[in-house]
Amino acid sequence: MKKSKLLFIRDVIIYTLTAFGGPQAHISILLREFVEKKKYISEAELLELNALSQLLPGPSSTQTLVGIAWKVGGIKLAILTFLIWILPSATIMCLAAISYKTFADHNRFMHIVRFVQPIAIGIVAYATYTFALKFLKSQTSYILAIGALIATLILRNAYAFPILILLGGIMSSAFEAHPQESEIRVKLFSNVNPKKVGYFIGILLFFAALGAIINQTSPFSLPIRLFENFYRNGILIFGGGQVLVPLMFTEFVEVKHYLSNSEFLSGYALQMAIPGPTFSFTSFVGGLSMANKGAGVLGQIAGSLVAVIGINLPGLILILFIVPFWDDLKKITLIKNSLSGINAVAVGFMSTALLLMIVPFGLNWQAYLIMAATFLLLNYTKIKTPIIIIVGVFIGFIF
Repeated sequence: MKKSKLLFIRDVIIYTLTAFGGPQAHISILLREFVEKKKYISEAELLELNALSQLLPGPSSTQTLVGIAWKVGGIKLAILTFLIWILPSATIMCLAAISYKTFADHNRFMHIVRFVQPIAIGIVAYATYTFALKFLKSQTSYILAIGALIATLILRNAYAFPILILLGGIMSSAFEAHPQESEIRVKLFSNVNPKKVGYFIGILLFFAALGAIINQTSPFSLPIRLFENFYRNGILIFGGGQVLVPLMFTEFVEVKHYLSNSEFLSGYALQMAIPGPTFSFTSFVGGLSMANKGAGVLGQIAGSLVAVIGINLPGLILILFIVPFWDDLKKITLIKNSLSGINAVAVGFMSTALLLMIVPFGLNWQAYLIMAATFLLLNYTKIKTPIIIIVGVFIGFIF
């Protein structure tokens, strides 16, 4: 391997171990370390890759980093970079899922993390607020967000999500059609290999059908259904981890009851306190889902593995196949317009999850004060999320 690639891998490892704060913080670190200091790519290339990751479903930070690696050293370096970026945080969250049941049975542990759970809700509230400010800028977007909120509160069905996302994209793109772009669209879609599209969708349909056919008492049933759940979410999640977490809460806690409210929030708080991609939280959800169904350690590891692979596979496939014709894709206003509707629907999903997360706290005024304090600190100060969570754990330990 060339020295330049080895240096790039070294820098990816350093980045992986220091990248706190979510997608917004990650892009600023990439700009400073990979563009300004190391000059692996230009600032314009980084911003274009970031724009592409926002346009595609999947983990935006992961897709941007993989795109940089692809430009530096091709597909092999891109896949290696993906593994380096994903493995540390996913491993930590898998170990957390395995050990959670052991510690969660002790009252002392639950006493220590009692402040962490409302802090996690405050983080979700802040993410929902920032998303709403960014994407709710027209009457159509407000209608879509409110409609998604009401629909998900009423339906409580996992398959409502893809239908609402599709409707949101169609409605927003329909309002601003540009006939002059038809030639660009023809050129773009002539570059798309139908077989690759068929494989991409076929994976989802295969595992969805397999999960439905296999008897749910089979030990293979839940891992297969988990893979389908996470792969489907990986196709549908626009906006990165900020949208993923509320959507997962609604599906896995409220609809399917794989985890409890307390388990989910404790795991999310831990993910926010470690470096790496927010999508690694799926490792905790997959592992704990298996544990709650009576699986042993190997079953929990399998649950974490299928969750991480399932949620990241669509985004990884998309970024590697679409980068070559991004220059054509970014010219199509119709696609950009559909994204605004999809994000508006996502705000509705996030609002639904926020309400559902708050309900179990009932009349616990102390929890509401902590939620409000977390929101205000994130919105009006430069204090980072991991610091707030660590302080919450410390206070819980002391008192």
